[in-house]
Amino acid sequence: MTPRTRAELYLLFITFIWGSTFVTTKFLLDGISPFLYIAVRFGLASLLLLLVFARQLRGLHPRAVKNGVILGLLLAVGFALQTVGLQYTTASKSAFITGMLVVFTPICQFIIERRPPKLGNIIGVGLVMIGLYFLTSPEGSEFNLGDGLTLLCALLFAIYIVYLDLFGKLDEPAQLTMMQFVAATLFGIVTTLLFESSHFDPNLEFLAAIGYLALFATVIAIYLQTRYQKDTTPTRSAIIFSLEPVFAAVFAYVLLGEILGTLGLIGGGLIIAGLLVSELSPA
Repeated sequence: MTPRTRAELYLLFITFIWGSTFVTTKFLLDGISPFLYIAVRFGLASLLLLLVFARQLRGLHPRAVKNGVILGLLLAVGFALQTVGLQYTTASKSAFITGMLVVFTPICQFIIERRPPKLGNIIGVGLVMIGLYFLTSPEGSEFNLGDGLTLLCALLFAIYIVYLDLFGKLDEPAQLTMMQFVAATLFGIVTTLLFESSHFDPNLEFLAAIGYLALFATVIAIYLQTRYQKDTTPTRSAIIFSLEPVFAAVFAYVLLGEILGTLGLIGGGLIIAGLLVSELSPA
């Protein structure tokens, strides 16, 4: 197995995990305010990562600190926009709009890295754009405030993917991941104090859900992304991440009863087609 194939299989695994987070976060927002949620999620993730990678975190490199803070702020602001947006839109629709990062990533990569996408990537992105159009335009649904915030989130996540491609080649993965978590935690604390009348109403189900998000969707997923995304390209990574709304739609249907309709199913099929074209293209 080539390094790129292995990396892309890991990215597919974490995409599946992330697909479950929209339903889980929608549930959690009944018991916690959005910015406090970010502080708790990433604070808990920081502690878990410290327990697992204590040896690698000794003697933090100054470059890893700086790069990790940049990535962490992009990640935190993106999550904040997504989390607040979830209060105004559905879990499945939020996931679909977040998937627009596949459109923004090649543009951001060209602007930041001066690396144009390959032909296969362009065709794949085109198919995904059409698929996401169907997915974000289900019957009877209108574009609302939550959708707009989530669209900004997708743009920030695209910028994050490109900078992670740059920084991931330079720094130790555990150190870079830890600094992302610390920066996101501090962002959550500051924004909670400045902008939020916070509430926190935990119960056993809440604690299980936040534990799942902190361990699987944050520590494991972001560490794997930081460790392996550098072995592929940002555009190919974004195409893989575009499967997130398909997974999210399945979770939303099973757990929340959200129904996509015919257009949504067509959109999901087009996203999968775009992924296959990009992945199997000789380019």
